Amino acid sequence: MNDLTIDEAASKWGVTPRRVRDYCAKGRIPGATLIGKAWRIPADAEKPSRKSRRRTEPKSVLDILEAERKARIPGGLYHRLQIDFTYNSNHMEGSRLTHEQTRWIFETMTIGEIGANVPVDDIVETANHFRAVDLVLATANAALTERYVKRLHAVLKSGTSDSRKDWFAVGDYKRLDNIVGEMETCPVKDVHREMAALLTWWKDAPKTFENLLDLHVRFEKIHPFQDGNGRVGRLILLKECLKHGHTPFVIAENLKQFYYLGLSDWRSGNRLRLLDTCRTGQDVFILGLRQFGHAKLAEKAEKEVSART
Repeated sequence: MNDLTIDEAASKWGVTPRRVRDYCAKGRIPGATLIGKAWRIPADAEKPSRKSRRRTEPKSVLDILEAERKARIPGGLYHRLQIDFTYNSNHMEGSRLTHEQTRWIFETMTIGEIGANVPVDDIVETANHFRAVDLVLATANAALTERYVKRLHAVLKSGTSDSRKDWFAVGDYKRLDNIVGEMETCPVKDVHREMAALLTWWKDAPKTFENLLDLHVRFEKIHPFQDGNGRVGRLILLKECLKHGHTPFVIAENLKQFYYLGLSDWRSGNRLRLLDTCRTGQDVFILGLRQFGHAKLAEKAEKEVSART
């Protein structure tokens, strides 16, 4: 039995192709599959029944992401977050994979046509990052502890070439002192003490957006791991945004330099650049909420973001 295209299903059911695409994205057609950029719909699929206007609206962004993660709904907010967040966070750290190749890995666990000289680690760390995001969503409400932070690092770096180096600790703090550019980081002997102090502060601190960014800057200054600190730090940002009701955000390519400058400015006492950069990322995420039919949550997020401006 042949599958139907979006247009064929629309003609069969007497609705617009856009409506059918929306059914697919929201998981309302059992068996509908996204292959590349095209939806394929079982020929015997029935038109979804009209939903009651009284249906329960999701209460938070985390509710949406977790529901879509568990159902493995393609083409929705979770799908976009996984690809955009993973691509941009890895790309900031030197990954050579394109956005399209990142999408292929997420959707099919293949990479399609790959260019020359793409390190295997880029592929492994991309797949690992998808798992790390899933972990964050499944455990967003858990306490942020040293054990939790190390677990994120273990997921991100498992199976990489670094994991085969005797001096590299996967899922544990660094064993060799390191620097970031010209910035000195916490000496190995002080990492545990500094991380414990940071997480104790965060446990009792007001969970404002500014304090959350302060947590991020201070984490990156400690630089507790041999590698992967930026990605782990941004995963922590995602987790704590979702836990404490802040709109999450992705540092995309057009924001990367402002993000790095914002980190430097913050350490010098000027917090405005990083705040504005992250708010811009939040604005983009809010547009995604509207695009995927979550207008009420988008309005709520807009009010929350504008209240801090």
